[in-house]
Amino acid sequence: MTNFGKLLAEAIGTFWLVLGGCGSAVLAAAWGVDPHMGIGFLGVSLAFGLTVVSMAAAIGHISGCHLNPAVTAGLVASGRMPAKELPGYWAAQVIGGILGAGMLFLVARGLESFDPATGFASNGYGEQSPGGYPWQSCFIVEAVLTAIFVFVIHGATADKAGGAIAPLAIGLCLVVIHLVSIPVTNTSVNPARSTASAVFVGGPALVQLWLFWVAPLVGGIVGGLLYKGVVDCAD
Repeated sequence: MTNFGKLLAEAIGTFWLVLGGCGSAVLAAAWGVDPHMGIGFLGVSLAFGLTVVSMAAAIGHISGCHLNPAVTAGLVASGRMPAKELPGYWAAQVIGGILGAGMLFLVARGLESFDPATGFASNGYGEQSPGGYPWQSCFIVEAVLTAIFVFVIHGATADKAGGAIAPLAIGLCLVVIHLVSIPVTNTSVNPARSTASAVFVGGPALVQLWLFWVAPLVGGIVGGLLYKGVVDCAD
């Protein structure tokens, strides 16, 4: 597979993750006509997980279906991926995410009541946190949950693992992550996803974007190294 093919796959996959996951939060989490018909936290969590399940089946054999700079960083840290491919993957993921958010923005702005500053699935801490959590709490949850996510990805895609179940295991892990952290940060664990929303929200979302790059990247690298350490000890 050519490098361009891998990058195109990553861009398309991240486009779908943002459109499907953030789209469920923006358009369907609470439906204005009848709030009881909204899908809520559980629905949004499932949407994010299912985007990963579907794309892992579609492009996992092409690019590995990272869809996330933190996942790519973790795979580089563990030696699963050459470092020279990291910049291209990151660029493809961010571009794909922004295009997905752009498509969502075009749909959402069809309603006069739409205000991206108050409802575009952006991540934040302090006053921008859904539950008002301080940056320290948000950093911890983003770093730890990303580490667990990357650890699971390594294990599910290992040569000795059952390859057929990998997309489901990874997607379900992301569902649980969202169930835990939506009230804290609106759930990032993915710098590309956070950047995509922040570009259209602007203001505090852009100012606070640093945390949603640094914490997931730290967590991703720790998760990759932790899995490598476990495997080395087991051998």
